Amino acid sequence: MATSTVTFVRAERSTLRRIYVIAAGWFFMLLAIAGWILPVLPGWLFFAIGLLILSTEYAWAHHLVERTKARFPKFGAVLDKARHKVDRWF
Repeated sequence: MATSTVTFVRAERSTLRRIYVIAAGWFFMLLAIAGWILPVLPGWLFFAIGLLILSTEYAWAHHLVERTKARFPKFGAVLDKARHKVDRWF
């Protein structure tokens, strides 16, 4: 009985973590849209952060990050470092 309770708690944490990651990713994407409208915010930076966060949960975002890394190798190295930081946060 204790094993099923532990499994349930882990599944609940996993679900909450996934919701948190998706919400954080879309929050940064909304900041990116605001940044493209407002001259004060760096929209491209928030877009990159949001895309990296969403790439941990969505295949389309992961595919876009991989295509960007293949097309721009120097920027790909920066994305790899940033992905490492994103993985530590989430």
